[in-house]
Amino acid sequence: MRVFILGFILCALALYLAACGFTPVYSTSSKNLQGMSVSPALSQIQIGLIPDQEGQMLRNKLMDRFYQEGIPNNSTYSLQITPIQEQLRDLDITITSDTTRSQMKLTSSLVLTDLSTNQVVLRRSLKALSIYNVLGSEFATRVTERNARENAIEDMARQIERALVLYFQTSSSQQDI
Repeated sequence: MRVFILGFILCALALYLAACGFTPVYSTSSKNLQGMSVSPALSQIQIGLIPDQEGQMLRNKLMDRFYQEGIPNNSTYSLQITPIQEQLRDLDITITSDTTRSQMKLTSSLVLTDLSTNQVVLRRSLKALSIYNVLGSEFATRVTERNARENAIEDMARQIERALVLYFQTSSSQQDI
């Protein structure tokens, strides 16, 4: 009897989860407004130039994520990202006023424009934090700071990709209604 009740509960739970509307983000069955699945929709985004070295690193990471089959000739969307602002803050200060840990905060924002209507369809602010050790060696500190910057830029690229995927996912579900 106990096994029957447990089996019934597990079957009901499985049916409940199947009916909740969960769909994989990168599935080919979920389509955006133009009828493309999410992955090809990302490849139709023209990524604008981002100033400074950090901006170039971010743009390269986005290009690696979006353009699996090369840069598109005729894009559907335009992605503009504001210049990345960096703030450094000392976190752990010793009695002798030496810093042993620092926090790096990168901020920016994105604007996604539909090129067919020339209207802004998505606007998001971006923020990435990274903490690194300030060591006795100047060279070692520079290396850890550069690594923290690269990690924060990678995080920012993930945030941008996630925001765009969610936009395309919700725009496709609103079209199905």
